[in-house]
Amino acid sequence: MLIDSNAYIGHWPFRYRRFNACETLLNERMDPFGVELSIISNLNGIFYKNTQKANEELYNEINSRNAFRDRFIPFAVINPIYNGWEDDFKTCRDQYKMKGIRLYPKYHGYNLDNPACIELVKMARDNGLPVSLCLRMVDSRTSSWNDIEEEWALSDVMPLIREVPDAKYMIVNVANNTSLDEEETALLKQADVVMDTSGRGLNNIVGLLETYGEEKFVFGTHSPILDYCTGLLRIQSLRPDEADQKAKEKMLSGNIRRYLNL
Repeated sequence: MLIDSNAYIGHWPFRYRRFNACETLLNERMDPFGVELSIISNLNGIFYKNTQKANEELYNEINSRNAFRDRFIPFAVINPIYNGWEDDFKTCRDQYKMKGIRLYPKYHGYNLDNPACIELVKMARDNGLPVSLCLRMVDSRTSSWNDIEEEWALSDVMPLIREVPDAKYMIVNVANNTSLDEEETALLKQADVVMDTSGRGLNNIVGLLETYGEEKFVFGTHSPILDYCTGLLRIQSLRPDEADQKAKEKMLSGNIRRYLNL
């Protein structure tokens, strides 16, 4: 079984994207590639001033067909410096039944040490919801001049994990430097963290597996921004001495199934 831990619907304002609706993602990406479930958020939430409208759109689209409800796992985009975010969180948790939250500090204009951000992460922790952090949305070298240029390395999210070490974290599109110092490496090993395989930083997945173990990695595509194959090939191409079939199956679906209690 394959479970994609990092996908989206919605529009990217600076570039046309295909497969960015539930129907096309399901029929033209997931089914042809044998993906059973996908965790999805709404790209529109990165750019809407009121991110809750994007969560509402996602909820309505998923609930427009039974097939969508069976195959998609929604994560809410929450902006903790927008008034009423606490109510947005509760609505997404209780009414929309969303299974996690995604944060975009670079786009929404706050730092990870912002007290409201820390409060949101603690709220997610107390409700058993993972917090997803995306290290890169698009390559800044080829993006629109209207888009942001800042990107994260793995070390940039460690202060939040240090501040709330008992929360659950998903780190997706690990596209840049994965080097951590000794203290940060120990913290990441101990934390309830998974990283998806979509980002180019996972080109060194063998070394990362040796450091952190197979339980820390999950299949992800970052669709429709990135292609649908690379995140899968990073796992499937591992040699038997690098990861046996049992380890591959954990990364392809077992780890995220355990992580989300599916």
